[in-house]
Amino acid sequence: MDIKQFITAWIAASNSFNTEKYLSFYLPEAILDDVSLGIKFEKYDGIKVYFDKYFIGYNTQTEEMNLMEMGQEHVHLEVRFTGDFPEGKIGGSFDIKFKNGKILFVKADLLQYKNI
Repeated sequence: MDIKQFITAWIAASNSFNTEKYLSFYLPEAILDDVSLGIKFEKYDGIKVYFDKYFIGYNTQTEEMNLMEMGQEHVHLEVRFTGDFPEGKIGGSFDIKFKNGKILFVKADLLQYKNI
């Protein structure tokens, strides 16, 4: 699996607000834990709620800032978000674990990189 290519395509799907394409990067049992919200979004249905509310709903665009591979099945991704939310621009990170070429688990954190 080419992790850099995967992340680039995942961000592109997010930025195009293509929900079906975005969800195709996840395993059906995936979990997205957004610690800045204090909420875990489970499986396709939960992750779709997260994507609809916080990406499509806020017209969020994501820009990759730094990608650190932590092995073949784990990356740490730092990003910048812009959109129709109060800050207008905010940083964040995703710790992503993969299984069989898809996302199994994501820990999202927006607090540690505020206002970049």
